Amino acid sequence: MKKTTILLGVGIVLGALVLTSAAFTVDQTQQAIVIQLGRPVGDKSLGPGLHFKLPLVQNVVFFDARILDFDAKPEEITTTDKKYMNVDSYTKWRITDPLTFYTKVRTIQGARARLDDIVRSQLRVALGRYTLIEVVSHKRQEIMDAVTLRSKELLQPYGIEVLDVRIKRTDLPAENARSIYGRMKAERERQAKQYRSEGLEASAKIKATADKDRAVILADAEKQAEIIRGEGDGQATKVYADALSRSPEFYEFTRSLDAYKRGFEKNSRFIMTPESPFLKHLK
Repeated sequence: MKKTTILLGVGIVLGALVLTSAAFTVDQTQQAIVIQLGRPVGDKSLGPGLHFKLPLVQNVVFFDARILDFDAKPEEITTTDKKYMNVDSYTKWRITDPLTFYTKVRTIQGARARLDDIVRSQLRVALGRYTLIEVVSHKRQEIMDAVTLRSKELLQPYGIEVLDVRIKRTDLPAENARSIYGRMKAERERQAKQYRSEGLEASAKIKATADKDRAVILADAEKQAEIIRGEGDGQATKVYADALSRSPEFYEFTRSLDAYKRGFEKNSRFIMTPESPFLKHLK
């Protein structure tokens, strides 16, 4: 009886160990395949949940189901206008077919090596079709879309899906930076000189127009002033004439007083006799 109990206990323990080694779980962020004697078992991968395998005979290989990053090392690339630039890029990718992935590249390190070869070559080909100015300005999105599409096609047979390829940074080699900056400076100086000359031309036109308008305004004002003065002189002459016709003696008296005032205010010296007509109203 005692021996039977011991054997039963041992059987239970062994069964529990077998069951424990046969069962495994796949996390939500993972996908897995079962390997037997170095070859995948079945024709599809295992998703999240509880699964079973043969103990001691089969093994489980887990793969990350999330989007992964591959940060490539910067490399020197030549553009179509024979300019050199250091390009630092990165790739967003994920494992879509674990069975194919395991058969072709085995591990993440192998996938990164394959990504490095294909993405780098596609970047060199794509950037080599454009000039330096196009790469760093308005053509970058077009270039990145073409590289992403071509890399996706080439890596699909490896169970890898390329989601996006992007350039983080582009730098000029030290030996080319000075010459390019020199040309950029010369171009900016040429544009500045052109803008200054255009500004001076516009300023001269504005000043000429202003001087012309000023001359026309002054001429019109002088004309109006002459007309007003003429009208005033005419009215004054008419007033004097009317006054003379009404009282010649009073008109003569007032005119003589004005003559005395203007003459004596200047401290002038006169030599005349008392019978002089000029002194008639002083007597």
